Amino acid sequence: MLTQDVRNSLDVADLNQLKCDLNCLQPVDVGEYITQLPKKQRAIAFRLLNKAQAIDVFEYLPTEVQEELINSLHDAQVVHLVEEMSPDERAYLFDELPAGVVKRLLQQLSSEQRQATATILGYAEGTAGRAMTTEYVRLREGLTVGEALSKIRLQDEDKETIYYAYVTDNNRTLVSVVSLRQLLFTFPDVLIKDIASDRVIKVKTETPQEEVARIMQRYDLIAMPVVDREDRLVGIITIDDVIDILEEEATDDIQKLAAVSGDEAALSPPHITIRKRLPWLLGIMGLYIGAASAIAPFQQVIAAVPVLAVIMPIFSNTGGTVGIQALTVTIRGLGVGEVTPHDTRKILRKELLAGFGTALVLGLTMIALSLIWAKPEERWVALIAGMVMATNTMVAVTLGTLLPMGLQRMKLDPALMSGPLVTTLLDSIGFLTFLTLISTALNVFHLQH
Repeated sequence: MLTQDVRNSLDVADLNQLKCDLNCLQPVDVGEYITQLPKKQRAIAFRLLNKAQAIDVFEYLPTEVQEELINSLHDAQVVHLVEEMSPDERAYLFDELPAGVVKRLLQQLSSEQRQATATILGYAEGTAGRAMTTEYVRLREGLTVGEALSKIRLQDEDKETIYYAYVTDNNRTLVSVVSLRQLLFTFPDVLIKDIASDRVIKVKTETPQEEVARIMQRYDLIAMPVVDREDRLVGIITIDDVIDILEEEATDDIQKLAAVSGDEAALSPPHITIRKRLPWLLGIMGLYIGAASAIAPFQQVIAAVPVLAVIMPIFSNTGGTVGIQALTVTIRGLGVGEVTPHDTRKILRKELLAGFGTALVLGLTMIALSLIWAKPEERWVALIAGMVMATNTMVAVTLGTLLPMGLQRMKLDPALMSGPLVTTLLDSIGFLTFLTLISTALNVFHLQH
């Protein structure tokens, strides 16, 4: 981690000391330090890095900081940095840059790196092809172990990972896989095909990234080959890519559940925060109009029974929370592959059984609270409040389970059924049911008198 002295170096203009410190630190720490600097000082600090350190640090910088540096550095420096990036990281950067900048940089890359980048960019976002790197160790079946190790030593020092080597035929069709451990502990004259495993766990280029992450997690892999439709090896996905994918997917789901647009970070500028959140908030206000419309016709009922103003917020908060609990558990299960839409009945049965016990306790609690807050002549409201609370709880667990399952079955993102949407729906159902029953009870009571 960075010491306070390093953090203050730019403030005291001790650039020589800063240069020494930054070049001795881990690239990820330097990247964090540069990111936290004011915009005007980022380029200064980055220029203090030696060539090798700059290349490593650049990949750890957020995309917006990378873009800033690209605009502030000379073209030759930029091309060198981009040239040395891994193909998958370069493709991710190009996704975020303006088209004109990408075109200029592509033209200046070597033909090999230009082809590698174009290959990755040719696949759809969110697929294995877009997340893979084209830097991997490929061996031919006819090699001996000694020849394979020599090839790895002499030609493959720049590959992203060498824990696995992938064996292909003359058409680049993936045949088998061999680990570096196997190569190191096998006699040099043994043929690769005699020790390599033909039980290769692989994915297609069009496989969704989330599925890739689940497969690698299931089989404890640190790298997995990616093949095209003809089963030809085109790249690999490494464990660091999977961690990024899982973080991105988890962030995306959490933001959708909270009705927050993607790409908003904790330290995003205020105008970005406003732009990302305001459309959602205006949309939620529109949804709440539905819940308010359910209450509006009952204003005289609320005026006649004042305790309703105290009880109704409890309906709203409790029912919404129950719904979000069921929604979150279901979405998480779908996200990690724990359940599928085929398990809908099983999950719903479990939620309804748990919901029944929860509904019973919440209903009784609502009765007790209503009896405490209500005037003597209003205590009849407690029974209706308890019944509606229990019913709304059962509706909440049902919606929280069925809605994401339905979206998944329609090949849509289950997280689209965000928390505010579910709570608004539950508010509308709960308020309408509760106030209708209270109104009916009042009418019956007045008729009797």
